[in-house]
Amino acid sequence: MTQATQMQSVPVLSQEDVVQKLRAAVHQAAAQQYFAMYSSILGGIVTDPALMIVPFDDHMVHRGHAVFDTAAIVNGMMYQLESHLDRFERSASMARIPLPFPRGQLREIILETAGASGKRDAAVRYWASVGPGGFGLAPNECVGSSFHVMIYAGANTPASAYNEGLKFITSSIPIKPPYFARCKSTNYLPNAMVVMEAKDKGADNGIFIDAHGMIGESSNMNVAFVTRDRVLRHPTFDAILAGCTVTRMLELAKTLVEKGQLKDIVVADVPIEEARQAAEMLLIGSSVHVAPITQWDGQPVGDGKPGPIAKALLELIEKDMREGRDQLIPISYR
Repeated sequence: MTQATQMQSVPVLSQEDVVQKLRAAVHQAAAQQYFAMYSSILGGIVTDPALMIVPFDDHMVHRGHAVFDTAAIVNGMMYQLESHLDRFERSASMARIPLPFPRGQLREIILETAGASGKRDAAVRYWASVGPGGFGLAPNECVGSSFHVMIYAGANTPASAYNEGLKFITSSIPIKPPYFARCKSTNYLPNAMVVMEAKDKGADNGIFIDAHGMIGESSNMNVAFVTRDRVLRHPTFDAILAGCTVTRMLELAKTLVEKGQLKDIVVADVPIEEARQAAEMLLIGSSVHVAPITQWDGQPVGDGKPGPIAKALLELIEKDMREGRDQLIPISYR
């Protein structure tokens, strides 16, 4: 059989064929974990995972010219949506992506997509792209920016992450330049490689270190330390992403200072040599909330066990997710 004959065997699909094959190709995880998606290209919400797709010529797909952010649905309420939208707008401005709708409409689309999902506890992620229109670099070929929202099952952090702690490595992957680290774009190749490198070494995750030997951040979450004299230290946000969870945590942590559990809270450069002397090391992010890191580069952090500040901060964040009235927006379910 010639190569030409082989090529002719590839079918040209009809619209009905495509929909049928998309439904057949949906993997089990998608069917169970993807609940609703809004697409500005479709102009509405779909609940069939087979239809949760993005055009291949969207610059988000082939150029990474897009930004995103996240929030969480907790007990039927949207948590921290406003602070996440603040960062979303900053990222879009930095990436020179004109948002297709005003903020109020973006908020309403997110809330309505959440309502269409029917889920009272879930993760929320949304993207803005310069949009579809071609395969070049410049966005002048795009027909208009696009906006997508996905409601899906959040990460299920195992209890061992809190009871035993996490294992981390110092990553060899170069940290992003500050401008691109502060912009939450879809270019997460370095972040993915940090996790891959850590898994290869039997660890859970890794930490970026900058060229001056200062602590950066983890793959997609922030890292903080508790010194032996009970000072909570976090790197400055000049060269890393300002996590909404860690920003809220630093505010809530003031109550621990008032109670005497912490002596102080300091946001400043953290040299790696000082970080290695910490009594506690913390991973902070929207999926894990606050989890202790008990092993770093094969060595115990502090006494190698989860510490009291990690536990106290986790309790504060989880209480805030349930009761923080200024952080919660009700969802209207369909």
